[in-house]
Amino acid sequence: MKDSPNLPREHHTVAPAVQLEDLLKDFTSRADELLQAQERTRGLLEAVVAVAQDLSLESVLERVVTSACNLLQARYGALGVIGEDKALSHFITVGIDDDLASRIGPLPTGHGVLGLLITEPSPLRLHDLREHPMAYGFPQHHPPMKSFLGVPIRIRDVVFGNLYLTEKDGGEDFTPEDEDVAVALAAAAAVAIENARLYEDAGHRTSWLEACMEITGLMLEEGQPESAALDLIADTALRESGCHLAVVLKPSAEHVQDYTVEGVAGGKGAALKSRVLSLDSTDFLDVTLKGAIKGEDPWHLLGDPADECPGELLVVNLSAQGTHQGLLVLARKPGTGSFSTTVVDMAPVFGSHVALALALDRIHRFREQLVVFTDRDRIARDLHDLVIQRLFAAGLSIQSLRRYTAGGSALERIDAITEELDTSIRDLRNTIYSLRTSTHDHELLSSRIFQTIQAGAKSLAYTPHLTLIGPVDSVEDDVTIGHLLAVISESLSNAVRHSDANTISVSVRVAHGTLSTELTDDGCGFTAVGSGNGLANMARRAAELNGSFSVTSTPGKGTSQAWSVPLP
Repeated sequence: MKDSPNLPREHHTVAPAVQLEDLLKDFTSRADELLQAQERTRGLLEAVVAVAQDLSLESVLERVVTSACNLLQARYGALGVIGEDKALSHFITVGIDDDLASRIGPLPTGHGVLGLLITEPSPLRLHDLREHPMAYGFPQHHPPMKSFLGVPIRIRDVVFGNLYLTEKDGGEDFTPEDEDVAVALAAAAAVAIENARLYEDAGHRTSWLEACMEITGLMLEEGQPESAALDLIADTALRESGCHLAVVLKPSAEHVQDYTVEGVAGGKGAALKSRVLSLDSTDFLDVTLKGAIKGEDPWHLLGDPADECPGELLVVNLSAQGTHQGLLVLARKPGTGSFSTTVVDMAPVFGSHVALALALDRIHRFREQLVVFTDRDRIARDLHDLVIQRLFAAGLSIQSLRRYTAGGSALERIDAITEELDTSIRDLRNTIYSLRTSTHDHELLSSRIFQTIQAGAKSLAYTPHLTLIGPVDSVEDDVTIGHLLAVISESLSNAVRHSDANTISVSVRVAHGTLSTELTDDGCGFTAVGSGNGLANMARRAAELNGSFSVTSTPGKGTSQAWSVPLP
């Protein structure tokens, strides 16, 4: 009985030991959790650093998937990039080798659960991917996949793509903690991906601008034939746009809606060479106003379905200083998606540089032609004023010798020399006529229009602005050309003498079988027509060719003179 008081004391010593053991177990468990959390945090930081080490988009995408698989212990990982058509434009995988990928077949395009993450971009964890109501199934040779974790990669309010992870090690499910880590990694990856996209976009735009400089310099080289320059344009556009086919179309001289294929690169472009295409669709004609349009009906433009079928088209207007030089058509392969925003933005810039280079090359040829014509005129004047006069004087001098000569043979000789001199003079006159005729026969109408405006604006302190639209140089009727040049000269003379304008613009257009010219100024205008014959003469010239002439004037706002005639 003496020991009975000790019993409670023995009971009190056992209870604290049990509690201490429970505390130690709980502490150890929490320490393990802290260590795991610390390890995950370190792994997440290392993954973020790894993702940000490269500015190449493909490298960044692959680093994101690899880091996610390592960090969350997933056997397979993938990153799908959402394109402009809301489908997957890129699909980067980890865990599937090249041989297996080739046996599986084409990459996913965004159906089933993958499509669900595109339409509803929020984290998704599944115990068994195959049991989801939207499961699309796996193709043949595809490895089995059960546990699944998908998180969106957001760039501000825009979803760039989705990160997919499957088959966690040990057959376990992905936990909420795994989801949090994946969301954090996706947020960091979004910034790196956006930087990579901006870097690549800047690089592409820089490459386009360098191509503009390069093509302009090459086209302006001496002795460069126009056909080679157009092929060079197509080849450069093909390289920069990454498309399948590039075609340069030049306006036809006969019909304003017809274009001739004169420059080609890529695909089966050689089969299109010299083909005449009719752009009777409003969509394609609108390109001259909008600069560039995208079309999805390639056969409407490129012809026969028996040929190789391209996918989406991008049609670019080649226009500079109001002069339409042609069209640049870019075509993608079917199934390769749409043109990127960078291509759609930069192709018109490239087109404007090309059009300017073509216009400068055309002006350069005009100047060379003008030098030749001027030299011919000088030679003709010299022959007429110097050589013919000297020959004529020599003939008179020889004839004057007749009175000093009595012999019959000598007189015959004098007559023969005189006749030979007369024949030489006639030949020289014919040569002079042919020189002057060839000058005007082969001089382009656009060049003659330019010379007419230069002559009429000599008294101005500025140069009038000239715009040529359509195949102006295809007009060959001498009567129509004579009336046109006279009207331009007269209307310009009226503006110079009476308008007191600060700017004068002249446009000449050939379209739909009609030749028209319009002169506008910002001068003083008028309310009543003066007593001169200038306007009446222009109206008479239009009437003679079954055309029309009109004058619109507002006091203080300027005058517009429009003259139009049908082409024969």
